[in-house]
Amino acid sequence: MKKFLSAALAAAMAFSLVACGSTPSSTAGSDPASAGTSTAGSTAGVFKIGGIGPTTGGAATYGTAVKNGAQIAVDEINALGGVQFELNFQDDENDVEKAMNAYNNLKDWGMQVLLGTVTTQPCLTVAPETAADNLFLLTPSASNPDVIAEDNAFQVCFTDPNQGIASADYIADNGLATKIAIIYDSSDAYSTGIRDKFVEEAANKGLEIVTNEAFTADSKTDFSVQVQKAKDAGAELVFLPIYYAEANLIIQEMDKQGFDALIFGCDGLDGLLTIEGADLSLFEGVMLLTPFVADADDEATQAFVSKYQEKYGEVPNQFAADAYDGIYTILAAIEQSGATPDMDASTLCDALKAAMTEITVDGLTGEGMQWEATGEVNKAPRAMKIENGAYTAM
Repeated sequence: MKKFLSAALAAAMAFSLVACGSTPSSTAGSDPASAGTSTAGSTAGVFKIGGIGPTTGGAATYGTAVKNGAQIAVDEINALGGVQFELNFQDDENDVEKAMNAYNNLKDWGMQVLLGTVTTQPCLTVAPETAADNLFLLTPSASNPDVIAEDNAFQVCFTDPNQGIASADYIADNGLATKIAIIYDSSDAYSTGIRDKFVEEAANKGLEIVTNEAFTADSKTDFSVQVQKAKDAGAELVFLPIYYAEANLIIQEMDKQGFDALIFGCDGLDGLLTIEGADLSLFEGVMLLTPFVADADDEATQAFVSKYQEKYGEVPNQFAADAYDGIYTILAAIEQSGATPDMDASTLCDALKAAMTEITVDGLTGEGMQWEATGEVNKAPRAMKIENGAYTAM
């Protein structure tokens, strides 16, 4: 197996990559219509990587972070002068139909590999299309197991079941609480997938689920009933396997009702601190499991955070780090397989999916990351807490 370091660490160690191809500029967010319509692979020594995710709308924090993190990795790799990438990232607004339109646009552009989609519902629609096309898919953050149902698809993130199990284990093993309230989105595959496994593991760990309240995409503006039930049931901790926009409203409602239970979530909560106009003091003490903590003191993390802040003016979240690792994972698979940019998408897919079970990647979101043939990644989760308006490792 080959072990690949992140570029920041690799540069420090004078790690060299195998040379291949020419050195074009990267074009994140470029217009497919102006980028050409060939579907037979790159003819200019460049691997064409497509990206799909929300850069506008309510989930824009996720997609924008993925786009930015991926672009930093592409720029680093291209600067080394070996394997060359071109990134074309398309906005899907976290909408299934728009994600399919983006996918078709990227195919017309000549996409050979897809980094995406970012969110689960669109990925559940796009993934079967990539399987039919035999196009390699590596999603940084779509965590439902059905996303990787076919052998062409892999994840950088944890699956929903793993997040649910790990959350229950962390709460129990660290004695955070014994009486747990759950508020989840029953209309969302991400939320229900985490919630289901959390409930199972909670029973194994002796945690008591005192309330288990749902909402849907059509009823996510008023959480007074769910919060009141959790409060009346004496919940010591509220588990939120949901996205940050709804979590913000729940936290506001808890404050309104004087309900000061602990709050614990998963990677969907990574975005709370980016909500414009939010009262950040309300998020103090919120805990979440994530594979990336921006204040970690290792050299690779600090180099990435510094570069991200300089380029984009903010601290990167887990989604940016997942995307960064995703690009380097694609690089690792390309080098392991000996793939070349003149391959068509299907031939390249066959090469990469074989290589994925042979590589080991040291990334920002995990050391020694390896992949099962099922598409799942093996790495250890980390916990972080919001303190003084910033994420800190626990």
